[in-house]
Amino acid sequence: MSDSFARDPKGGSADAQAVLEVASGGLEGAVGGTAGAVPLRTDDAVGASDQVRANAVSIGPISVKTRAEARQIIGRYPRSRSALLPMLHLVQAEQGYVTPDGVAMCAEELGLTKAEVGAVATFYTMYKRRPTGEYLVSVCTNTLCGFLGGEEIYAALSDYLGVGHDQTTADGQITLEHAECLAACDYAPVVTVNYEFYDQQDTDSALNLIKDLQRGERPPPTRGAPLSSFQEISRQLAGFFDPATAGAAVNGPSALEPTLAGNLEALRRGHESPAFDADAPITPAAATEPSAQQPAAEQPADPEPAAGKTAHKAATDQAEGQASSRAEQAGAQAADPDAREEIQEPSGTPSARRTRTRNRKD
Repeated sequence: MSDSFARDPKGGSADAQAVLEVASGGLEGAVGGTAGAVPLRTDDAVGASDQVRANAVSIGPISVKTRAEARQIIGRYPRSRSALLPMLHLVQAEQGYVTPDGVAMCAEELGLTKAEVGAVATFYTMYKRRPTGEYLVSVCTNTLCGFLGGEEIYAALSDYLGVGHDQTTADGQITLEHAECLAACDYAPVVTVNYEFYDQQDTDSALNLIKDLQRGERPPPTRGAPLSSFQEISRQLAGFFDPATAGAAVNGPSALEPTLAGNLEALRRGHESPAFDADAPITPAAATEPSAQQPAAEQPADPEPAAGKTAHKAATDQAEGQASSRAEQAGAQAADPDAREEIQEPSGTPSARRTRTRNRKD
């Protein structure tokens, strides 16, 4: 085994750890405008441990407070490893993305390997592997949003900001990404900022939204909670809310006209759902004495095959005649020797099986 793949006491080879650091951490090259916005890919990092460490953004270690809150999250679950998802959000709430230090902290607290934590962190797109701006702007370019203008919105924002997918502006304020689906097809095209919805956008309204953010404003979302920073929303996703934020989220606008269109149409037509009384007691089915099993009546077999029929042919004819469903009939016909004859007959000549079936229907 080569030295480059020698395992260290923490697990994994030096090169594998470098890949994990790129996958879980960020590079200065990933933060910047057009000139410096192209991030180093994980496959570029094999054998590049020194480059990874030299370019890593300087972020302090995980704080004592965050470790304490991580243990508080663990206490919510019967199995500790179930706490990994909110813990990764907690790491982002402090450090702005899932850092190598954050991966190590999660692994230590949960008794997992860093590879196991890294596998989760690199699977879900909400966990960012590079420093993320104060505002994460996601443009849906999936089928409906893309058809109604999502692609044009994304192209306009990318051109205006000078960054591409999963890249951050030089001032560290805005990260742009295209999203496969934002679960809001009834409001297409949709843009979210830190997962809050801005519905039925076009290129002009989306550009105005970005310009408002650049001016330090926080435009109210179309529906849902007030806009937060990326680190603030990550803290909420970890399960930590202040009462004012929670109250504003509950009291914010939610279902609007597109969502309610189907319900309103049902009311207009006088449609009603079946009545349901939540207080009605549920009576268990009455227990019955097991009855003696009656043997199934046997179908009489064809005692003597007709002239020119084999026993197998007679049995399949009988099964077809007794079939009570299309599935049973198809199964009986599949065993019929005529099925082979049909393939051999000249085109346009009905087989014996087809003729017999048609006569029975008549």
